[in-house]
Amino acid sequence: MVPRRLQSFSSDGAFAVTPLRPQNDHTTQSRRRIAFSTTILHIGNQLAARSMKNTILLLLFLAGTIIVSTSRAEENWPQFRGPDGLGHSVATDVPSQWSADSVAWKIELKGAGQSSPINWGDKIFLTSAAIDGSERYVFCVNREDGSTIWEKTIKSPTTETPHKMNSFATPSCATDGTHVVAFFGPAGIHCFDLDGKERWSRQVGDFPGPWGVAASPLIVGGKVIQNLDAEGASSLIALDIDTGAPVWQTKREDKPRGGWSTPVHITTADGKNEIVLNGEFGIRGYDPESGKELWFCRGFNGRGSPSPDFDGEKLYVINGQPGDTYSVTPGGIGDVTQSHMKWHAPRRKGRDLPAPAVVGDFVVTANMDGIGTCYDSKTGKMLWFDRLGEGVALASAPLVANGLVYMQAVNGGDVLVIRPGKTYELIARNSIGAKPDEIFRATLAPIQGQLFARSESILYCIDASK
Repeated sequence: MVPRRLQSFSSDGAFAVTPLRPQNDHTTQSRRRIAFSTTILHIGNQLAARSMKNTILLLLFLAGTIIVSTSRAEENWPQFRGPDGLGHSVATDVPSQWSADSVAWKIELKGAGQSSPINWGDKIFLTSAAIDGSERYVFCVNREDGSTIWEKTIKSPTTETPHKMNSFATPSCATDGTHVVAFFGPAGIHCFDLDGKERWSRQVGDFPGPWGVAASPLIVGGKVIQNLDAEGASSLIALDIDTGAPVWQTKREDKPRGGWSTPVHITTADGKNEIVLNGEFGIRGYDPESGKELWFCRGFNGRGSPSPDFDGEKLYVINGQPGDTYSVTPGGIGDVTQSHMKWHAPRRKGRDLPAPAVVGDFVVTANMDGIGTCYDSKTGKMLWFDRLGEGVALASAPLVANGLVYMQAVNGGDVLVIRPGKTYELIARNSIGAKPDEIFRATLAPIQGQLFARSESILYCIDASK
């Protein structure tokens, strides 16, 4: 049985419950909190007959311990879309409303890019690049004031030709608290320690085509997992995190356009670890130890850019181009399209870049034109279809926190906070005071009670407590 955690209030006021994703230290902490809660209830039952006063005191003490632990759950947001790569935060201190006055600091970044901020402790890591791509930059900045701790420059002997909506520095860094890994496509994959000392560098492909790269590295079990989809030959590779030496490399089907999805690491309902990667033809599961392809579920229409979401039982997938969204149970062997696809539902026109967000009984999706759709997560029934905000275009993957979905507008960076339900409910539209022509395609990062947003050349720290 998959451990479960309290996730959010549903529309009728009851707690909606979603399974934990027990694949890393972050979700291990969550499981421990739930186990601790169970222990509290057991202790309470045993002591109730003995001393009601002592029981109450003990329960209040232990409950306070849980609250403190939970509120500090997002000490580290160590990779693209957080500890599990799915964009779900378990922290309770993520603000839902703020104004431009809530920006504690902002800093101009050298060059331009679209990578999302990640952190370990008070060190925030992100990347950027020279306008012509001849140099790529890895930054470490101080969370408290934005001051630069260290900066590394990587010369690029060749440069790709990224799409106008892409950049030379779109993949986000990943860290395990000892290593920091940055991927720049034809400019290579590079590993540093947290103080900026280079550990290793490796070339992993040429990445031809007029698109550029976007998939971020994933750190799992001492390995760096990197999607190497490109126009033509494509693969998924695992490198030893200490040396950069290849551990395995699995060929993927040649792509007519390429691929930009970041792999995610999940634990299935029966306890199996899998690497799951969306792609131009559909979604696939891999063994993280050997790289062996386990299963494949065919998609509906090309690109496969958005990462999937996962609720502990089912994956929720959109294609990138107009085509049905679908839900699939991971696991199985070979082509599981007929056996494991649970439902599929039409996507009404428009391109999809933002990933889907599942919260309890609801799956929220949005296209690039700012049109949102909500589906019943069990059946795929469409519940609503609405414009999310006036003049809003969307590109970045959403953040889910406290049962709410956060989506950031491309132009000007306003953040829409949505409560999933049977009807569209906008909680807030929050400004960070950016210029209307400032472009935001990075994903929001909740770190130690603050929220970090990145445009092409500015990093913002939002602190709603000030």
